[in-house]
Amino acid sequence: MTSTTTPAPDTVSKQRQEDAPSKPPSSLAARAFAVQRAFTQLPGEVHSLRAIAATAGLDDATTHRILKTGVTDGVFEQIGRGRYRLGTGTARAGVQAMAHSPSAASTHTILERLHAATGGLALLYVLSPFGGAKRLCTDYVIGDIDPAEVGMSAEDVVSVSRSLRTGASGRVILAHLPQTIQDLVLAEEVPPTAGPGVIRDNDALNASLDEIRRLGFGVGRQECMPGWDSVSAPVLWHDSIMGSVLLLRRSAEMPADLRPLIYHTRKAAESISELTTSPIAAAM
Repeated sequence: MTSTTTPAPDTVSKQRQEDAPSKPPSSLAARAFAVQRAFTQLPGEVHSLRAIAATAGLDDATTHRILKTGVTDGVFEQIGRGRYRLGTGTARAGVQAMAHSPSAASTHTILERLHAATGGLALLYVLSPFGGAKRLCTDYVIGDIDPAEVGMSAEDVVSVSRSLRTGASGRVILAHLPQTIQDLVLAEEVPPTAGPGVIRDNDALNASLDEIRRLGFGVGRQECMPGWDSVSAPVLWHDSIMGSVLLLRRSAEMPADLRPLIYHTRKAAESISELTTSPIAAAM
């Protein structure tokens, strides 16, 4: 059974106060964006008018008018009496923005370089919010290694390899997500087929997330699969997490000095991150 870290009510209230603007937004547009941003700062999916207003730093009447307009436009949805969640209009905007992400050809070239420089398996994971915060492998370069040699079954592909709380690539993505999403992931069970090195204790997992943010990379020791270690670095669109680059090598072949592997993995992730700001640019 995994431990679950649940913020105390006073902690959540304090966090809302810290997240709230120091002074109310002045323009109508700024107020509308403040209301939309409040949904990303509050825990859970559905929120009351009062909680949204407090987090946005606005009075209830102003917040209600913005929400009412947003419901008409599909930006928000009203759930019952006086409770709201983000609507499909917000999702469409996000999909439209992410549709201009780097091309597969550009990222594959970068993965090929990482594989050539390290001799390891190079994989690209992206954040997938569908069905809860997960990761999805969208491209990989493994050379002449038979995928069966990696030791992952079809069940592992849709369980262990998708969980954000297992593996260096999952933890690297998790480390850069909002606290509200982190809490949801930490409440999940560890996949039963996870490797012997998986971090089961949530306090230890949180400490690893702090370290990832501080260092800019993560290292995994047989977290997803027995006999395989990993190095991972985040792929960012400015300050928003998009995914992670993962380097896999057999545990017996991992060098004592990981600095060269860390360097090449971070370089690959940074190159893909640069492509997110210039999606039409060719890979250098």
